Amino acid sequence: MPEHVELLKPADLARMLRVATDWLGVYREQVNALNVYPVPDGDTGTNMHLTMQSVRRELDTCDESSMASVARAISYGALLGARGNSGVILSQLLKGFAEAVRDRPTVDARTLAAAFRAAQKAGYGAVMKPVEGTILTVARGVADGAEGPRERETVDAVLEQALFEGQRLLDQTPEMLPALKQAGVIDSGGQGYLYVVQGMLAALRGEALPEAPEITSYAQEGFETEEFGYCTEFLMSDSTRSIEDIRELVSPFGDSLLVVGAEGYVKGHIHTNEPDELLATVGRYGRMLKTKVEDMSEQHTEILGMAGAAARAEEEVPPSGLVAVASGYGLVKLFRSLGARIVSGGQTANPSVQDIVDAVRSVSAEKVLILPNNKNVLMAAEKATELMEGRAVVVPTRTLGQGMGAALAFNADVDAETLRAEMEEAAGRVTTFEVTRASRTTNITTKDGRTLAISEGDVIGLQDDELVQSGGTPEDSVMEMLMRGYSGQEIVTVFGGPQKTPEDLQALAERVGQDYPEAEVEAHSGGPDLYDYLVTIE
Repeated sequence: MPEHVELLKPADLARMLRVATDWLGVYREQVNALNVYPVPDGDTGTNMHLTMQSVRRELDTCDESSMASVARAISYGALLGARGNSGVILSQLLKGFAEAVRDRPTVDARTLAAAFRAAQKAGYGAVMKPVEGTILTVARGVADGAEGPRERETVDAVLEQALFEGQRLLDQTPEMLPALKQAGVIDSGGQGYLYVVQGMLAALRGEALPEAPEITSYAQEGFETEEFGYCTEFLMSDSTRSIEDIRELVSPFGDSLLVVGAEGYVKGHIHTNEPDELLATVGRYGRMLKTKVEDMSEQHTEILGMAGAAARAEEEVPPSGLVAVASGYGLVKLFRSLGARIVSGGQTANPSVQDIVDAVRSVSAEKVLILPNNKNVLMAAEKATELMEGRAVVVPTRTLGQGMGAALAFNADVDAETLRAEMEEAAGRVTTFEVTRASRTTNITTKDGRTLAISEGDVIGLQDDELVQSGGTPEDSVMEMLMRGYSGQEIVTVFGGPQKTPEDLQALAERVGQDYPEAEVEAHSGGPDLYDYLVTIE
């Protein structure tokens, strides 16, 4: 294209969004690293990039001679691919942008500026209580810049000024949000949005992508019936042993073995009957970033159930069904036992709107209740209900503990509206403690006014998603949080994470039982990824 561009055809806009997707992909990990809270949930860049990838998939099948078709691909792809809060907000920005250009045969400078303003308004409108210092602020800056005075009325000039003003406000976000200033970072979502706009301008200028990190893809295996019942995967960083050593460590546990690595990471896959022992063994030699354990017989049954949902459509169905977002095979097994269809995901692996929609559609029931079980999945779950034409409702669970409490109150024979109130009440009676490791060095002021000096890698404890403790061992963290939060509840349930052995879990359960003899203590393996322990009291 020439240096200055006065009009964009539909195909031009489609190409700009494709390049923007790749541009954001280059900087995805940089955006992730801007996360403020020292919980390993630095996935803003990943969520936004996955959302953009969904847009690109829709663009690849649309009619690029039609602006309406391109606009639909942008808004529809963004909605279906939205993951996490950042992805959902980005999807709304893109939806507003697309609606502003939908009826235009071409896009000139003034239309492009109006589209960025429409994007900003749609973004603010999607959030019940907009907060300045976030992606919304940067979207406002982009819109202000796009509408500002320009020496020439060209679309590249609009993008240049939009980036300038957007960057100016992005640089100010630490002054708007104390948490950003305390952490010494700018807003991650805002930075991600600017990379999208930057990619659009780079497409106009014909700029090549910066060098991207190497990407390794792994084929997915289908279900197999064999002597080993659990398909087990792990992703580990900071390994103190070679790939060959790790492979040798896990090989006695089963077959279908794959252990690979690059850039300090080790990824493993194995079929085994001893997932607890395997993950605890590997976990001694690095930091577990992600694990997945699937009971292959249950997984096969669920797949068959999903495939047969359409065939059951005309049969008598119960009033209510249940969908739960969860990770950690022990938790997944519990939710399944309570009647839930599972959407895999949670912290650092937020499912998309489409993932949730697909799960709801697979359930044979008049209406389906959705348990997000994570504050960063809540918006995607709510968006999913908008596509289900009244067939789904959200029980706004923000932790896995709340989700378990709600699921225990589920009864397929009761209508969903009655159940929603009962399940929300049950969720509110559960207190959740989570023990993990800090992903960055920072200082955090707790709600009760204490200042916690946290170093990367420190043990940290969260009560109902609020950081309340740091330092010591994971077991000490659990006991300190119980000391602060226990007030005579009847049941204490402990889930051990993938790096904890059954012996670790049993020892902690006994310690809790000694200090709180009036409580019934339950202990289970298969807690969520990246967490040493998940503890609930109710």
